[in-house]
Parts: sequence; C-alpha cells; structure tokens
Amino acid sequence: MIFMCDVSPRDGLQNEARTLSADQKVALIEGLRDSGLPRIEATSFVSPKAIPQLADAEEVMARVSRTSDCELVVLVPNKRGAERALACKPDELNLVMSVSESHNRANLKMTPDESFNALRDVIAFTGGKAKVNVSLSCSFGCPFEGDVSEEAVLTWVSRYAALGVTGVSLCDTTGMAYPSLVRSLTTRVLSQHPNLRVTLHFHNSRGLGLSNVLEGIRAGVTHFDACTGGIGGCPYAPGASGNVCMEDIVHALQCEGLETGINLEKLLLVAKGLPRLLGHGVWGQVAYAGPRKRLFDPTQAKQQ
Repeated sequence: MIFMCDVSPRDGLQNEARTLSADQKVALIEGLRDSGLPRIEATSFVSPKAIPQLADAEEVMARVSRTSDCELVVLVPNKRGAERALACKPDELNLVMSVSESHNRANLKMTPDESFNALRDVIAFTGGKAKVNVSLSCSFGCPFEGDVSEEAVLTWVSRYAALGVTGVSLCDTTGMAYPSLVRSLTTRVLSQHPNLRVTLHFHNSRGLGLSNVLEGIRAGVTHFDACTGGIGGCPYAPGASGNVCMEDIVHALQCEGLETGINLEKLLLVAKGLPRLLGHGVWGQVAYAGPRKRLFDPTQAKQQ
C-alpha cells in the first residue's frame, strides 16, 4: 500500500497569486478527502504577513468536516504557530527546517542549529496532543549551495528521531533530486531508522518527479507528498516550480498494480476544477489525456 498526502491546500496555494476564499479552500479539502486521500496538509499557521494566502487557517480548520479515514496535517513554523494549530485539533503538525544553511537563512532567518533548538521546544510543547512530522528542506540539493551531503541529512534525521517524532520528510525543494540519489539516500535513512515513517516530497522542476517517486518505492518508501494538478512551490527558493502531480502519480501506480485507496476518477474531477479556481492552467497530464484505460470512438477520430 502506498500512502499519499495531498499538500495542495498548503504547499499548492501558498505560491498562488490568487487568494482563495475559505469556502473554496474547504471545498478543495473535502473534494480531496472524498477522493480517498488518507492524508491532506490542510493549511499553515505561519504569520499572515509572510503567507497572506493562508491567513484564514483557523477558519478553514473549524469549517472543514472531519472523517476518521483522513488525517488533517498542518504546517507550523514555531511555538506560536503550534499554539494556534493545537487549538484547532489537527491530526499532525508538520515542522520545517532546511538542512542547507543558506536556504534556512533565506526561508526562516535562522541557522539550521537555531531552527533545531526552536523546533525541539515546539515538539516538547505539543506534549503528545498531536503527532509531529519534521520536513527537511533541500535534502537532495540546495539552489544556493549545490549538492548536500547524505551525511548531513542523516545527522538531522537522527537528531529528530531521538526526539521521538512520528516521521521525517525528505524534501526536494527545487527539483534537484534524481533517481540514483533518491535510491542512495532513502536506502540509508530507512536502514538506520526502520521504525521512523519516512515521507518523500518531490518537486517536478526538471521533469524527474515521477521517476523519483518510483525509485523511492523501489527503495522501500511508502509515504509520499504530492499536489493535485502539480501546483505549488516554495516562495523562498528560486526555481521551485510545482510539486509532483498527484493524479499522474496515482494513475502510474495503478498501472503498476500498486494500491493507494484513491478513486482516480473523483480525483480527476478535483484536478479539472483547478484552472477555473486558480485562474490559470495546471501541469498534470492525466486530467487532459485521460487514464490509459479510457477508450474513444474510432469514428470520431480525426483523419490524417
């Protein structure tokens, strides 16, 4: 079983020029939930000044209907964000820092060690009121520094595992990952931390997103982030185009006989509604071409 987390309502919307209403965000989350997504990153409790697109986090969390078969994850940057988030009773908090010093300074205005100290306090503050995941940005490369050593990533994974977090996400923030690097790093992380939930978060900036997902599965990873429509991107990372596309991945996994529990047809309905919602086209392929099992009437085919 492959477990997908749709991060469209958070990672997807944070970089959009158009700010959606709370009604639209709730409808998006509930549409994804009704498609069978087991996990959705619903919003972010960052400062509204930093990410105004997600300033209505409390309202969205209060209004979205909950079901036992879909976990709602929220991103929190610090203790104040955790206080706001815990009041909304999410299933999981997602904390973020970068393994690259230059990207961490650009994104969070701190060194990685300073971020670790702050997030350690957040983890202690939660007191078991919600599960905690830590996303390690630039795990596969930094847009400012280039290659990031596997040893550096492994060190940060170990430091957070020692704090008892539920999981760690290895994030390809600007699409610098490639299959052999994915295989090497994830194999080492899984080997050293067999009881830690490891999630892979890829961007498709250079067209390798789906290949990287498949390589992660071969290495033994079962949890992945993606955005419906392939939307999203980090506002603080040059070249960070959209996330890997949820519906394209689900379609590929179905073709390979891998179960996700997601209803592809319902997910495609959500994907097809995104251009109208966002005011621009999106980057998924299956929403336009249709699943490979969709057949057409040959009498309607255009003659060459």
